[in-house]
Amino acid sequence: MSVVPPGRLSLAQPGARGMKVAATGLLLVMAVIFVAARAYQHAWPWLAYVKSFAEAAMVGGLADWFAVTALFRHPLGLPIPHTAIIPRNKDRIGEALATFLRQNFLIPPVVARRMRNIDVAGVVGRFLQAPEGQETRIRRGASRLLADLFESLDDERLGGMVKTAISTRIQKMEVSPLLGHALASAINEDRHVPMLEATIRWLARALDANEGLIREMVHKRASWVLKLASLDTKLADAIVEGLRKLTVEMSTDPAHPVRQKVEQALADLANDLQTNAETRAKVEAMKNELIANKSVGLWIDTMWQNARGALIKATRNPDAAMAGKLGEVLKAMGQSLEKDARLHDAINQFARRAVSGMANSYGSSIVKLVSETVRGWDAKTVTDRLEGAVGRDLQYIRINGTLVGGMVGLVLHLLDKL
Repeated sequence: MSVVPPGRLSLAQPGARGMKVAATGLLLVMAVIFVAARAYQHAWPWLAYVKSFAEAAMVGGLADWFAVTALFRHPLGLPIPHTAIIPRNKDRIGEALATFLRQNFLIPPVVARRMRNIDVAGVVGRFLQAPEGQETRIRRGASRLLADLFESLDDERLGGMVKTAISTRIQKMEVSPLLGHALASAINEDRHVPMLEATIRWLARALDANEGLIREMVHKRASWVLKLASLDTKLADAIVEGLRKLTVEMSTDPAHPVRQKVEQALADLANDLQTNAETRAKVEAMKNELIANKSVGLWIDTMWQNARGALIKATRNPDAAMAGKLGEVLKAMGQSLEKDARLHDAINQFARRAVSGMANSYGSSIVKLVSETVRGWDAKTVTDRLEGAVGRDLQYIRINGTLVGGMVGLVLHLLDKL
């Protein structure tokens, strides 16, 4: 068994060497038959037909051997004009091959026409719906490739790129209108009520926890007259009881005036976040300060590390990943790709445009790569690869030339006798 050296592409057809031996052997057989028929023709006149066949077969076989050999090298090493055609024209062959690829495969109209026959959405949909336990080698190979890719990339550099991309994206995004719209939607749908009630309960707990601090503050700020009459204690009791009563009433009465004022303040804030230029500017300034904070950078870095670790773990075990919620989501996506005609057509159209765009953008580079690669090969490499690719068929040409030549010689001899 022949072994292809690493980095070298073997184009040799199986059995090419055997066909070459067969073609040469057939030519030698015709030569032996010709000599034998010529030697015994006087004893058996019918051998003249055999001699004519063998003689013409030798001529046809030698002519085709010369033609086939002249494509790749000088026959018998003689510098005969118009021989060794491929080695002498390898640069022109490379240019012609590159032009052929460009005109027949790498121009957008051709790519788009070929892509019309490829149902990308259907293939992806069926792939995503693959039943558990019937995973193909493609998915496993792709999973291993992704895992190896993420592990091989420079984590610090890649993490920096991710953090920079996230920070840049947030900086370019004006968050004030988004916050205002979210707050307005929450108020319109009463989703702010649980948060407001939780805040009131927190205030009540904070009041109970800090009752002593409130009494101490009242005592320190009271005048000596109030202290002398012990009115500071009564004042503190009144303040604490009043605040406690306020929190209870606010939590039990949705129409409480203070609660309504809080809700009105939230509505005004939602409106200002969307329409007030000064409020929006303040929010943007706070956003930029937050992004510049080192703690936020550490949080983004931690989030990236967790996502990266989870992704590598999932790709290392695609069966486990596909068995959970992710698998259900992907299977639902696959069903949508197959059943939703509009989505199906949109995905296929996107694939056609993407591949056509790649052909338009990188077709010239691919063509240039092909031509420069062929130009960089030495003549022997080009000869060996092309001869290996078509060698078997070329030897059939020699065999056919030998047999056809013999038949023509036999027919000519019959016509001469007639």
